[in-house]
Amino acid sequence: MSVLIKEVQYGDYGTCVSLSNGAIELLVTVDAGPRIIRLATPGGENMFGELPFDRNSAEYQLMGGHRLWHSPEAQPRSYEKDNAPVFWEKIENGIRTVQKPESWAMTEKEMEIVLEDDVPGVSVLHRIRNCGAWPVKLAAWGITILSPGGLEVVPMPRRDTGLLSNRVLGLWPYSNMMDERVTWGQRYITLRQNPQAKVAFKVGLNNEQGWAAYFNHGQVFIKQHYHEMGEKYPDGGMSYETYTDGNVMEMESLSPLTLLDPDKVVEHAEYWALLDDFAEPRNEEEALDEAMGQLISDGDGCGCGGCGEDGCGGCGDDGCGEDGCEGCGDDGCGHHHHHHH
Repeated sequence: MSVLIKEVQYGDYGTCVSLSNGAIELLVTVDAGPRIIRLATPGGENMFGELPFDRNSAEYQLMGGHRLWHSPEAQPRSYEKDNAPVFWEKIENGIRTVQKPESWAMTEKEMEIVLEDDVPGVSVLHRIRNCGAWPVKLAAWGITILSPGGLEVVPMPRRDTGLLSNRVLGLWPYSNMMDERVTWGQRYITLRQNPQAKVAFKVGLNNEQGWAAYFNHGQVFIKQHYHEMGEKYPDGGMSYETYTDGNVMEMESLSPLTLLDPDKVVEHAEYWALLDDFAEPRNEEEALDEAMGQLISDGDGCGCGGCGEDGCGGCGDDGCGEDGCEGCGDDGCGHHHHHHH
């Protein structure tokens, strides 16, 4: 079926744009934000977390859902209020939202949100434009707040680098490596959102596999991005970061750092799927391998290993050039084939 797009009212968030294709539905705030505040199968629970919103507050409001920031995180740059209405327009199978340029950072944020035909998949293209008078170094940063109580699975890099290291882990000052919410495996990091938690935890890594998954209330949300090998990423090399406290779980993907000249744009794409009737696997590597093997093509997390898309064919060769492959070249390349079929 075609994508249905209409304005609706949604709680404290005011006017939102509803998008639905019969397999997945989402709501985008346009009275403020924007945020993709709701992602669900038709009539189902919201996989995204919702937080209180007071548009009259003098403080920045997280609101919940999915948002676009720029990295590295800093005050006041990252926390300019976004309580004003945003421009939106229809595009093919979706919408485009544009936020007014931020008065302090002088950047303009834009998202193109597109639903696939009749399947529970969403593409989100983030853009940040430098509206200032001089170059600015930044990365586009897609941050998604998930509903509480679930389990996140993040793949470790798998490249065989011989005697050299193949992964970079970033930890924040408040992160305790013995935190009971996190499991450090050989092939995965898992992180539990615990509503009773009193402290925060954050970790980042070079997510060359290009995906992460979140299991909650009998469903799984999969978030894909493209890790660009050899590029410099924020926070010492992080293309993916995740944060949790007693209120939220955040899944965060980042573009490479870019020296953005005036009036130039940096883009960063994410690809989402939300699948029903998929129980949370046991938090053991063999069980995770089995579950992810059903969700991410060959279970290696590559995102291109025989997923079934036109011309994909398993890739794995340098610059294979198959239709939809975009060149691949590295094990665990993380290219964004739509894994959810």
